[in-house]
Amino acid sequence: MAERRDGRWSRRAWLRQVVAAALAGLAPRARARGPVPGRVPGPELAPPDALGLRLPPGFSARVVARSGEPPVPRSDYRWHGAPDGGAVFPRGDGGWIYVSNSELQGGRGGVGALRFDRGGRVVAAYSIMSGGRRNCAGGATPWGTWLSCEEVPDGLVWECDPEGRRPARPLPALGRFAHEAAAVDPATGIVYLTEDVPGGLLYRYVPPRPARGGRAPDLDGGWLEALARAPGGGLRWAAVPGRPADRPLRERVPGGVAFDGGEGIVWLDGRVVFATKGDGRIRVLEPEAARLAVLWDPARHARPGLAAPDNLAVTPGGNVLAAEDGGELRLSVVTPGGDAFAVVQVTGQPASELTGPAFHPAGDRLYFSSQRGTAGHAGGGITYEVRGPFRW
Repeated sequence: MAERRDGRWSRRAWLRQVVAAALAGLAPRARARGPVPGRVPGPELAPPDALGLRLPPGFSARVVARSGEPPVPRSDYRWHGAPDGGAVFPRGDGGWIYVSNSELQGGRGGVGALRFDRGGRVVAAYSIMSGGRRNCAGGATPWGTWLSCEEVPDGLVWECDPEGRRPARPLPALGRFAHEAAAVDPATGIVYLTEDVPGGLLYRYVPPRPARGGRAPDLDGGWLEALARAPGGGLRWAAVPGRPADRPLRERVPGGVAFDGGEGIVWLDGRVVFATKGDGRIRVLEPEAARLAVLWDPARHARPGLAAPDNLAVTPGGNVLAAEDGGELRLSVVTPGGDAFAVVQVTGQPASELTGPAFHPAGDRLYFSSQRGTAGHAGGGITYEVRGPFRW
């Protein structure tokens, strides 16, 4: 059992548990052992509340935005449709900002923002990027910006200012492909990127100079690499060739490790954790050693507490939180030992998926969206805030 601090996992202990679990049989070759009985180490969720949410005892929820409606009274800005990946950014006045992508197609995508005062009241809502193409997930940077990823074949990553003061800028050096999500190593500024297509690769952008003291690295002059098989066995990072330009990036990397639909990705104390939708797994990568292990595999559980993991976040307790794309519409915590249990479940919205999970820095507020939660409304998303003592 990993050590705990005030009921929370020590992150170093979390990583030791992941490695130990992988060595004990969480790797793909262990699937021959067959499913093991599911167990629920987490809270027993209460019946649905007035919003249709099942929450742990003592937790509460509210709606903070709905697609097509102004989040702030008498505002001209209306919340975007198909809300997807998101993140929370603290402000110097004690308030915070929640940013949310819009996965609408045909140049109708982009990124919206909700600004909260220190008491949690929504005081402003505005766009920080418009004209995007299926802005799916992304990732927050250590220097306080949001990387918004376009999920189209020639998609770009856009760097956005959560305050909306600086215009969003494209980052072609991070590659043109069907981007899903991004995670940043705070010590180096290296950006890790998932690709949401069958046979997609795991990429990383290496800046020419490491990030220092939380300052932004050069996101224009570096190079792109992909995880690939090494000639003598094992894995390595291989340069992504610039040519032939008429072939997708994933087809230009000899020995590239193919994943069946890359989804959410997060940085967790020196490791990259990412989900793949084709097999429903969550993997852990030691980036410099290029070692890969499976953290979550639904095939090993008779009653899995998680299905179809998509967007990921890091919980206040140092675990991974996964949002379901379909499944039972759960937000589930994944433990170091490879178990999963739901901490939120949305009911009555069978055609939707959960997106954009992000925690307030204090750890007592969780934001997320039900992307198609409003019946009969194309792109009719609902964005929620859940309050409670998230200690997992």
